[in-house]
Amino acid sequence: MTRPVGVFDSGIGGFSVLRALRAELPHQPFVYVADSGHAPYGERESGHVIERSQAIARHLIQAHDIQALVVACNTATAAAIALLREQHPELPIIGVEPALKPAAQVSRTHRVGVMATRSTLQSAKFQALLATLKDQAEFVLQPCDGLADAIERQDFERALALSRSYTAAMGRFGNDGIDTVVLGCTHYPLIADTLQDLLGPQVTLVDSGAPVARQTRRVLPEPAVTGHPLPHLSTTGHPEPLRAAVDRWLQPQFAIETLRG
Repeated sequence: MTRPVGVFDSGIGGFSVLRALRAELPHQPFVYVADSGHAPYGERESGHVIERSQAIARHLIQAHDIQALVVACNTATAAAIALLREQHPELPIIGVEPALKPAAQVSRTHRVGVMATRSTLQSAKFQALLATLKDQAEFVLQPCDGLADAIERQDFERALALSRSYTAAMGRFGNDGIDTVVLGCTHYPLIADTLQDLLGPQVTLVDSGAPVARQTRRVLPEPAVTGHPLPHLSTTGHPEPLRAAVDRWLQPQFAIETLRG
């Protein structure tokens, strides 16, 4: 039996990564934890994010015997992935980071917008990545306070209002301005259609889902199954919002387990 790959996020944002993982690895079983009882990570202290990341990693290892772990959250990756790798050296651990390099490569105007949580933009990991690319493009950084939370709560009216405000604050878009925008939080691709409508068809949106999925495939052996297993989904919050998110962004037949903690 093929051991599953563990995936976690502070809530439903990691669904954007899970979709890419399932497309890249259709025969691989996955176990997904939405830490909705502690969402959103992007508005929490780093110590809390580290504690939650450690607890979820332990749960996935002990309860599901995972063969790899995908940290499907930019904030948790920045805060905790180095410690997780130190504590679990036997386990391949794949993180996400804002796709600055791919965005710089596709931008024609060399002006790239970056929408992310404030904690991600302020993290040492992000700043180190940004420093390596400073000669390749001008990056316009836009903290998006409250946007991940609005998406998590599936409050689309609020998400639209915040998206309109934050995209307007970034400046001019198009052939004489920003022509590429990095979605630097895994929640944001879930409203990619809304963001595309606000920015216009001339702006390219870039997220981390596909690169993370390709990296996960590189570190795994071929699964010894031929079917298309459904992911095991669990949440530390109320199951009803997660069920609504599953129906909207995944497949309605997925079962959901509620976890304590």
